[in-house]
Amino acid sequence: MNKINHRKLLNSKWTAVSPVNKEKHFMITDMEFDEEGVVISCVIEAVMSKRSMEINWHDLKDQQRWLQGWK
Repeated sequence: MNKINHRKLLNSKWTAVSPVNKEKHFMITDMEFDEEGVVISCVIEAVMSKRSMEINWHDLKDQQRWLQGWK
């Protein structure tokens, strides 16, 4: 399980274990927090295609799907 500090997640880099459409490397480009500091939304962007999608940041903890950094 990847250890993630949600406060340092913005601009972090990720590698998809099983790339789809040749999109392997990603970056967290936007995050929203509520007044208590809880993550409301997290946007991840594919580096090559610039395609953005909203993701549940807890999914990044799954090492079967995501690796920290660009591998």
